[in-house]
Amino acid sequence: MVFMRKWKCTVCGYVQTGNEPPEKCPVCGSDRSQFIEVTEGKPTPSPETSEKPATLQASPETTPKAASEPFDIISRWIYKFHIHPMSVHIPNGLLPVSVFFVFLAILFTFTPLATASYFNMIFVLCAMPVVLYSGYSDWKSRFKGALTRVFKIKMACGGTVTLTALILVLWRTADPMILGQPSAGRWLFLLIHLIMLAAATVAGYYGGKLVFKDKR
Repeated sequence: MVFMRKWKCTVCGYVQTGNEPPEKCPVCGSDRSQFIEVTEGKPTPSPETSEKPATLQASPETTPKAASEPFDIISRWIYKFHIHPMSVHIPNGLLPVSVFFVFLAILFTFTPLATASYFNMIFVLCAMPVVLYSGYSDWKSRFKGALTRVFKIKMACGGTVTLTALILVLWRTADPMILGQPSAGRWLFLLIHLIMLAAATVAGYYGGKLVFKDKR
């Protein structure tokens, strides 16, 4: 009977069966040096990992723990109570509705829908600092700060959502009638909404890959 070896990505937890670890994790994009072999007992490091020289560790006396302790406590609470997965539901839930309201407001020149979209956008903008910080905290603690393509895309999308939400809120505040009359500006206003929605969708897609270990 042939027993296949199992390899686990130490960044995202993805497990693959095969004689050797993959060149790159299909879920988070980490290289093969981040894989360890899963055995009956304790996991053993892959050849690439075991060949690396040991790095010097700072002694407890020289490690500045006092300054980092509050942040460590916050990070543990963020991870324990799943703050990032919960907080991202705010923009993911409100943005599609806001874009739909803006589209209807333009189509029917109905300003109450534009007002509803505006208040939704304010709520999204207020939630984004929590989304970004909790995502950063999870990335540093849960995913070891691995700066792979997946995480770069998620960071770029998070920044895009925050920036576009800020632009839309400021624009609507300065010009409350932007959607109340025919103009080229209102179509640009809608386009920015669509860009923001696309960025949130892409970030959610890659977040789902990490959560469900989807290797597609």
